[in-house]
Amino acid sequence: MGMKTNITLYTEGTPNGLKPTILLAELGLEYKLHLINIFKHEQKEPWFLKINPNGRIPALVDEDENGKQTMLWESGSMLLYLVARYDKDHKVSYPYDSPQYWETVNWLMWQMSGVGPMQGQANHFARMAPEKHEYAIGRYVNETRRLYRVLDTHLAKSGSGYIVGDRLTVADIALWNWVAAYRYSGLSSIDEFPHVQKWLYELLKRPGFEEGRNAPQPHIYLELNKLSDEELDAKGRAAGGWIQEGMKRDAQA
Repeated sequence: MGMKTNITLYTEGTPNGLKPTILLAELGLEYKLHLINIFKHEQKEPWFLKINPNGRIPALVDEDENGKQTMLWESGSMLLYLVARYDKDHKVSYPYDSPQYWETVNWLMWQMSGVGPMQGQANHFARMAPEKHEYAIGRYVNETRRLYRVLDTHLAKSGSGYIVGDRLTVADIALWNWVAAYRYSGLSSIDEFPHVQKWLYELLKRPGFEEGRNAPQPHIYLELNKLSDEELDAKGRAAGGWIQEGMKRDAQA
């Protein structure tokens, strides 16, 4: 049994949606999980928009012993909040204002501002867009490759195998979920990044990763990496209809 909390997590098994489930598992925290059906646009319903006005997953609500609620609706802020409140022993974090703390924040912000947006656009144009735009595919897939190279170079110098210092941090958690989806993002292989590849699979040996990545529903991205481009394109086109519908709804809002 883990530590009881009053946390409710609203999520789905996307790269961003899996960040808090992995951290919650690593910290051994019990919480309520509300699986959001993004394909039915549940994240756009009025009740959800009261939690996250941006209408995206994940979202997290924590309630203290006095009934005061804290609402978080960016995956990065959730990770920082959870370690600040629940990782007092620094199992997966460093003390505030230490050099390692700020290095962790650097890599987390790098994922939020670089890897996530660039790889997300690579996902869309390589697999989901109704038409193939070679310039867009080249732009976003190659930028994703450049970012992976940055991470690979950094991990080559890591004595622990983790991104920061001697332990797992939210930087590893935030990045792992995106790197696990490399083939869906148009990269042909992870082999050109041997240190990233080793890091990706070493983290899977941690029980928290295995539990957390499968918490909302069975994790799909590592299995997708085994498919051909034709099979991945077919899956992307199937999801693309939902994307197009969402774009129309957002344009009318």
